[in-house]
Amino acid sequence: MAVNADPSVVVIGCGIAGIAAAGKLVKAGFRNVRILEATARSGGRIQTGRLGDTVVEIGASYIHGPSEENPLFRLARDRGLLPPEALTAENQAVAMGECFPGVPNWFSSSGRKLSSERMNPALEMFIEVLDATSQFVNKKETTWASVGHFMRSEIEQRTAERWTGKDATTKALLRCAISARMKEECSANAACTMNEVDLLGFQTYKHLCGIDCMIPGGYEGLIGRLMSELPTELVSYNRPVRCVHWNNTDKRETAVMVECHDGEAIAADHVVLTVPLGYLKRNHSTLFSPPLPGVKSLSIQTQAFGTCNKIFMEFDSPWWDTGIEVIYFVWEDEEDIVDQVTDISKFWIRKMSIFTVIKSSESHVLCGWISGHESEYMESVPEDDLRSSITELIHRFTGNPQIIPRRILRTQWFHDPWTYGSFFNTAVGFSEKDMENMMAPLPMEGSHSQPLQVLFAGEATHPHYFSTVHGALLTGWREADRLISHYTPRG
Repeated sequence: MAVNADPSVVVIGCGIAGIAAAGKLVKAGFRNVRILEATARSGGRIQTGRLGDTVVEIGASYIHGPSEENPLFRLARDRGLLPPEALTAENQAVAMGECFPGVPNWFSSSGRKLSSERMNPALEMFIEVLDATSQFVNKKETTWASVGHFMRSEIEQRTAERWTGKDATTKALLRCAISARMKEECSANAACTMNEVDLLGFQTYKHLCGIDCMIPGGYEGLIGRLMSELPTELVSYNRPVRCVHWNNTDKRETAVMVECHDGEAIAADHVVLTVPLGYLKRNHSTLFSPPLPGVKSLSIQTQAFGTCNKIFMEFDSPWWDTGIEVIYFVWEDEEDIVDQVTDISKFWIRKMSIFTVIKSSESHVLCGWISGHESEYMESVPEDDLRSSITELIHRFTGNPQIIPRRILRTQWFHDPWTYGSFFNTAVGFSEKDMENMMAPLPMEGSHSQPLQVLFAGEATHPHYFSTVHGALLTGWREADRLISHYTPRG
């Protein structure tokens, strides 16, 4: 049993991980808990906005795997936030992975609308090859350099074997469609190219059953409900942290002192750090005193944190078919299975190959997805140039020069000084040991100092549900459980 009966805990960051950690500690009886949030709002990378009358998700969009196994699903369901179809047993039983359901619309760069029947072989081939990566689950080594290298090789082999009866034009078009789908996979992984995603690391992610769903009123509705269940005045907003001074040995009553940018010094027995990995990669050298242990610092530096952005577009009327959920743009010169561009300043918009339809009874809105360095460049394009590029792209692919976006809204996560990107991915060289180092509390094993001085949470510290909101939620609970266990009498 620990000596201190009323420990002080400072949670840094009021995203879902920080809210989860604080909520569980308060519920367990911890009376001295405080959250420091650098910005003026709660939610972190959960942020809901509006484009005209339509609710859009600036940050996290989906509940991935909405089923009983997903604690995020249960939280949202119990608070009445989910659409009726997500609550059905049928939806919860479907093993979708992260593939978009429903019939897509396809458009080509020559301004033609392509039939789904004609393009289905490309979609089926891609999903089949993506599923084939599962043969590397629990493998310790592979000769493949990356997910991209493996998939390209498999696509070459399988298309050569199965598409022999197709004419050259059709085969070329289908290969270009696979390129579009490969770019979509880059967005799902916040990757520059699938050639940079580790094949074995890729298999450490675990999918939950259920067709991905959204919260109709916006993800921030869940944040608001969770915040309302915490004590008032628990969060201090606009309170960025300059440095976490840990392992204090100067006879202070607490082992940790949190130094804020405004000069406030907060003594604590424990700190739960929930900042995004992108921020940690940029600032870890100055955020801790003494510096992080070398092994932990190295793991932070070697882990990857990529960028995936969205561009929302509102139109006067839909130019896609009724009931369509996803639209693909196929460049007809990309039969070499392309997932990145050669000249970002000229061709960045080519990376945006997929558009999802935002369900709304009031307006007609699409969400274009873009990742990697092209996504980072997009953030800095002037507003007028962005609008022109989007408009020209739509004119080219639809063949209709009358289609003009009424409003456009983009996300800019790479240039956000509190995130520097979107979410974690398993870059080439990924190791489970690095993940263990990431989530290990300070001081690390072997030290005789006061334990659990600084604990680490956030989606990038979950070994199987990284890049998801439910992963972030679980890590907040995990670190709260460490402290609860530490202060619970044995026996």
